[in-house]
Parts: sequence; structure tokens; C-alpha cells
Amino acid sequence: MSQAEDKFAAPHGHVFLGADHDRNERRTWLVIGITAAMMVIEIAAGTIYGSMALVADGWHMSTHAAAMLITALAYLYARKHRDNPRFSFGTGKLGDLAGFASAIILALIALLIGWESVQRLYNPVAISFPQAISVAVVGLVVNLVCAWLLRDDHAHHHGHDHDHHHTHHHAGQDNNIRAAYLHVLADALTSVLAIVALVMGSVFGWGWMDPMMGIVGGLVIARWSVGLIRDTGRTLVDYLPDGEDLPDEIRTALVADGVQVTDLHVWQIGPGHFAAALSLRVETVHAPAFYREKLRHIHDLSHLTIEVERAIP
Repeated sequence: MSQAEDKFAAPHGHVFLGADHDRNERRTWLVIGITAAMMVIEIAAGTIYGSMALVADGWHMSTHAAAMLITALAYLYARKHRDNPRFSFGTGKLGDLAGFASAIILALIALLIGWESVQRLYNPVAISFPQAISVAVVGLVVNLVCAWLLRDDHAHHHGHDHDHHHTHHHAGQDNNIRAAYLHVLADALTSVLAIVALVMGSVFGWGWMDPMMGIVGGLVIARWSVGLIRDTGRTLVDYLPDGEDLPDEIRTALVADGVQVTDLHVWQIGPGHFAAALSLRVETVHAPAFYREKLRHIHDLSHLTIEVERAIP
């Protein structure tokens, strides 16, 4: 919704998608295409040339492609149903739901990497170092390109407008694209660790470095998944992070003689979009539009419900 529109007018729309929704959707499909193409090439080449390293890496990439498909389909569904009135506050939070699901998959991948690595510590397998290194390097290049495509350019910052009102500028973190980005980053991390371990194993004969690096990679990926589960889960249950100052901004904007905020609820309804429901007790009653005008400068506040009651003398 643009700043030029009267975002609190009635009737009003309920489209609360992220600012870069369409861009992120296109880039996610592009990354899925790149990953799927690389997967097919590796599996085919591994089958033809009898390389289990190529086949294994190809199937490994397929798990990330499948996880990113959740991201892409969530973008598609949210866009197609953004005007569906049955979604009371729009489809902006579908990205967080998809991000939560992707985070679970990321945690499972971390668990599988860790388990496989522990198994290989106790049951070492012969490694064809030159071939394995080449596969890891190619995988790293592909994943770095995909990570660049999925980067989130938005940052959280605060500023002041020309009337010296504190304005809350938050482009809104898109947890759906963040989930896809972490899947690609996890793949890149495993490639980097694999290259280091394989080079060390090739030069010094330290075959144990390969599974040890797998354990390290699994722990790092698990930590990323926990952070994503926490952040998406908070949004899904309408929990405001400790650093979110929107409730204070609303109270500050309404402070006036005889005005009391007796009840206030703020929750996120999409990347960069928040809703608020508040009850005011006032000595002199004005129309709700009078109080909405006091909150219009708050950039992230996209939906507002106000109840006004006269204070009893």
C-alpha cells in the first residue's frame, strides 16, 4: 500500500504483502531452476561416469530444491489470494508459515548431515579426493550465485520526518526469502567445509577431517534453523520482539490532555505491515478519524481499529 493512499480509510484493502514480494518470487523460481538443472547434470554425470560423489551431491541438492519449492509456492499462493476476503488480514503471513516449514526441513537436514558424519567417523569410506574437490567447488560456485540472487536488500532503520515526529521505518524482514537464502547458504557452507576437509585429507592424509567438518556444518545449520523457527514462530503467534517499539510510538503519538490508552494490541500481518487495535478513554470525544490522523505518520501501521469511550468524571 503506497503512502499516498489513505491506509485507514473505510472501506480499504487488506493486501499486506512484502515490498519485494514479486521480485522475491521471481528470484526464487530462478534459483530453483538453477539448482534443479545442476542436480540433473550431477546425477546424470555421476551415473554415466560411475561417480558416487556426483550422484550423492546431486541428490543432496534436490532436498534444497524441494525446500525452496515451499518458498516459491507460498509466494504464488499469497499473490493469487491476496484479495480473498476470507483471509481477514490478507495473506502476508503465509511467508512466515512457509519459512517455519522450511526451517523444520533445514533442521532435519542438519540432523542427517550430523548423523552421516558420525557414521563415517566410525566407518570411514575411501574418498577420490580430486573428483570430490571438483564437485564441491562447482557446487560452491552455484550456491554463491543463488545466494546473491536471494539476498535481502532491506535493512531495519529508524528516522525522523520533517515535522520531527518519530517515524518507524522498517522495510520488514521477509522470512520466506530468508528461509530459501538459508537453504542455499547451508549448501554453500557444506561445500566450503568439504573443500577444506578434502584438501587437508589429500595433502596430509587426514581422512577424519571430512566427517568432522560435516559435524561442524551440521551444528551451524542447526543454529540457523533454530533462529528461523524462533522468528517465524513469533510472527505466527503474534509475539512482538523485545526491540519492536511500535506500541510505544502509538502511545506517544496519542498522548494529550485527557487521552488514555486503556487497551492496545499490536501484531504483524505481513513483512513491514502491522495492525493495531486500541481502546481510548477521553474527556472530549472526537470521531475515530481524529485519532487515526495522529497515527498516520507511522509507516508500518497498515491496519487500525479504534474504540473511543468518554471518561467518567
